[in-house]
Amino acid sequence: MKDIIRIGAGAGYSGDRIEPAVELAEHGALDYLVFECLAERTIAIAQQSRRNDPDGGYDPLLEARMRAVLPVAAKNGVRIISNMGAANPHAAARKTARIARELGLDGLKIAAVTGDDVLDVVLRSPLRFEESGDEVSAYADRIVSANAYLGAAPIVGALAAGADIVLTGRVADPSLFTAPLIHEFGWKMDDWNTLGQATVVGHLLECAGQVTGGYFADPGYKDVSNLARLGFPVGEVSADGSIIVTKVPHAGGAVTEATCKEQLLYEIHDPARYFQPDVVADFTQVRVMQEAPDRVRVSGGRGNVRTGTLKVSVAYVDGYIGEGQISYGGPGAVARARLALDIVRERLALTGVDTSELRFDLIGVNALYGDALASRNDDPCEVRVRVAGRTASAKEAARVGNEVETLYTNGPAGGGGVTKTTREVIAVQSVLLAREHVNPVFEFVEIDDETA
Repeated sequence: MKDIIRIGAGAGYSGDRIEPAVELAEHGALDYLVFECLAERTIAIAQQSRRNDPDGGYDPLLEARMRAVLPVAAKNGVRIISNMGAANPHAAARKTARIARELGLDGLKIAAVTGDDVLDVVLRSPLRFEESGDEVSAYADRIVSANAYLGAAPIVGALAAGADIVLTGRVADPSLFTAPLIHEFGWKMDDWNTLGQATVVGHLLECAGQVTGGYFADPGYKDVSNLARLGFPVGEVSADGSIIVTKVPHAGGAVTEATCKEQLLYEIHDPARYFQPDVVADFTQVRVMQEAPDRVRVSGGRGNVRTGTLKVSVAYVDGYIGEGQISYGGPGAVARARLALDIVRERLALTGVDTSELRFDLIGVNALYGDALASRNDDPCEVRVRVAGRTASAKEAARVGNEVETLYTNGPAGGGGVTKTTREVIAVQSVLLAREHVNPVFEFVEIDDETA
């Protein structure tokens, strides 16, 4: 057993940069490279993609990432774990196997973890949404997907069976990082304090460039150098679960007590009870200490027994949004923009556009904070009008953008740069599902079995 396991974060979301992951695989002396690529809505969008193409539904950057990182990862003995399988881990594994074969990497063992898709169970069960209290059955004809947050166990099983690459669907973000630690250090799945500290490790690394200064940076207050070449983090994890967060020395960014503390609190509701599928983590005794430049030690995470339920994200179609935008510039820009909004507001009423919600924004003036904090004295010399409405149909949504477009010739002087869009709204709520209804498994996809 190794004294230290080095884990790199190769992505913090689906569209993240690819070159920092290659840099980690090449120069990070890693044991594992983890790509965390799923957000709440991402898997619902992937489910829609799979409906249109049974061989689709995995992360759109999977091929680009694998082609970039597989050769150097295989050369350096770096194992890869990722939820880039999204709605179709088997297809992602098959695609990765084909890429590996094309690259001449025939010795890799690739596993797919499934079992998170619990749509059938959710539709059969008398469940209520945690957020609204509504009965799930009332949304049945609009539900797109239902995916349970799996824990580390199936990934641990795949690694124990020799997997070099593990591709999953919906797995809790920290569990992607705790799994290789459980495997390497032989931790028990009921060692709650150690799993609590392991969750600290995963939470620090899961958002990649956030902990190395990306999301932290604020010029003049929190300066971070060389963000254009931001490096992603490396975690040096000991057998007791303590971690030193660092980065490749030549990479941009910074690892400090402050960057780690901000990431530690990111998206945490109750630091004493951070619910995860593997453990209820307790961050209240965590200690963060700078040991050297770009080297921060984090320890003290604890945990309690896991719950008997798993969170399930249920995504459903919630109408359509139609949007139109137009810009005004020069003296009087704000006055003309406000007149444009008044015109569109009245036009939507006159023509009977059926909306359940409407927004009228002046981007750069009141779009974020409303009129209460809008500039009163020194009006900006340029402003962008945005009108957005929620409707029941795509046809009705399109009418919102159309009314903005007609401002070209029927509205105030000087409008330009119109854009209009119509998009389906995918909303997400959660249910809690008893663990016995979720059965995660892993399967291998052999490269030799794949056709080129």
